[in-house]
Amino acid sequence: MSATATGSATHSAYGVTKPVGHVLISFPTEEDARATRDELRGAGFDEGAITLIPADQMKARTEDDIHNAGFLATIGQELNLVKAQHALAVAGHAFLSVLAREDARAHQVADIARRHHADRAQRYGRLIIEELIEPGTGERQVAESPDRGLDPQTLSGHERK
Repeated sequence: MSATATGSATHSAYGVTKPVGHVLISFPTEEDARATRDELRGAGFDEGAITLIPADQMKARTEDDIHNAGFLATIGQELNLVKAQHALAVAGHAFLSVLAREDARAHQVADIARRHHADRAQRYGRLIIEELIEPGTGERQVAESPDRGLDPQTLSGHERK
């Protein structure tokens, strides 16, 4: 485990950030992220469990991840997720990282975030990354392939290598 620029502890997998035990959420505006953070605090989440990541910080982090990604990151969806996060950060999206290890807490985070216009929310487990807010077209995700990107579930539908 290492500390990120935002101060929260995180894991990495194959050279890319993988915040195991956290829900990573993107918002069109930093105001939406702050409103979500405030509601999460009111719902009993500790201050230290919530990290606001402004667009410029996420852009820098994802650029580092893309640059440092190992070959194995291209086999699964880790690198594709980082590229999608980078595209959102470049477009000005802010992010929240929320420690929520239990299923009920992770789904509570997603429900609160949805009310504040969250467009993506992924729960990072050790082996899987679960979509808590379905993005994109509503089409079901199919076989993962680094050549296909993130299927139709991406906001732009064009995230590639």
